[in-house]
Amino acid sequence: MADADTARRIIEALPGVEEGTSYGTPSWKVRGKFFARLRDEDTVLVAKVDKGEKQLLIEAEPDVFFETPHYNGYGYVLVRLADIGDDELAEVAEDAWRLAAPKTLVNERDEAAGHSA
Repeated sequence: MADADTARRIIEALPGVEEGTSYGTPSWKVRGKFFARLRDEDTVLVAKVDKGEKQLLIEAEPDVFFETPHYNGYGYVLVRLADIGDDELAEVAEDAWRLAAPKTLVNERDEAAGHSA
């Protein structure tokens, strides 16, 4: 299962990512746009998510994904790091990154990976 170090390693491997702080905790932006941060003593990751997928994630895996009243109505989901595997966390992180990253950067990543845009 994942932890804060795993999250940092996965997120910082994505192109154009800068680490900073948000509410006194580590956070990440891509080209200046926020997409993830740690909270709750680095045991929970806040990740940007498509609003349409948010409820589906929470319903499918309520032990992993949740929200607090602060995030109601916003495109962010909370992820319990101790309850998510590394591969699934990598998917969540990349999805969050893709929502915040400029299209040119996303296209460059896809081309480098051999995917067509």
